[in-house]
Amino acid sequence: MKLHKHVIEDLMVAPGEEAGLETRSTSVTKSGWLHAKDAPSPKDLAKEDLEEFKEELATAQELLYATDTYALLVVLQALDAGGKDGTIKHVMSGVNPQGCDVVAFKQPSAEELNHDFLWRCEKALPGQGRIGIFNRSYYEEVLVTRVHPEILEGQHLPPDSATGKKLWRQRYKDINAFEDHLHRNGTRVVKIFLHLSKDEQKSRLLARLDDPDKYWKFSTADLAERAFFEDYQDAYEAMITATSTRWAPWYVVPADHKYAGRALVGGILTHVIDQLDLHLPEMDAKRQAELDKARQTLQAD
Repeated sequence: MKLHKHVIEDLMVAPGEEAGLETRSTSVTKSGWLHAKDAPSPKDLAKEDLEEFKEELATAQELLYATDTYALLVVLQALDAGGKDGTIKHVMSGVNPQGCDVVAFKQPSAEELNHDFLWRCEKALPGQGRIGIFNRSYYEEVLVTRVHPEILEGQHLPPDSATGKKLWRQRYKDINAFEDHLHRNGTRVVKIFLHLSKDEQKSRLLARLDDPDKYWKFSTADLAERAFFEDYQDAYEAMITATSTRWAPWYVVPADHKYAGRALVGGILTHVIDQLDLHLPEMDAKRQAELDKARQTLQAD
């Protein structure tokens, strides 16, 4: 099963075009996905689609591992309560944990601050044949630091380094070059922004306060950052517009309905892997002879 090309086109920010977050829905897709005639409820249909995407992902992961040529890097970005953890849990639940790594990037350590802003993510990249998921990423360095520029004071930047808009343009350029390098060397970068409305964020934060089982998820820092909701939207708009490229485009996924967002992410990942046109390694004469000999040895044992 595959997402229709119109859905993919709807979600993707075309290189050179503006992200247009203000006009993008946080709840539905333009193509009317989940509203087919005679279909079950949107929620049931999304869950059915997600299960099929998970099966395809499991198969695709095996091919990715067997060919040992490409790697898949999934960059997942969202505002607080955007659903990153739940998306990873539900979409990737069918893949083999041995071939998939999830890395969550928190506040940089002292060691990480002594390197350039890409370093800590670069050393966590997936190897060939593997899937890597970044829960937040180097993009935080053009998001959080843009909303809170005082953070830059602790990054040990040279005194003659760029400031203001020039700094962000330089970092966008560095990121685009970095991802181009990864693409040319076999790592496919899939960048997904879970687009959440301010009302839905409020609802999810309140749910964490109303449910004792979710108390642990609530952080006063999330509440403090909510005050900068519009600033973050502006930062995401600028960042996605500047870094959605031919080799690593951004996908903006409506995330107000968790069931729909998760299914769409599953569909995007299967779409990207499908584009690789992976096949099991071909059997040459030498390898076939080795297998025949092994079979004979086992049968004679």
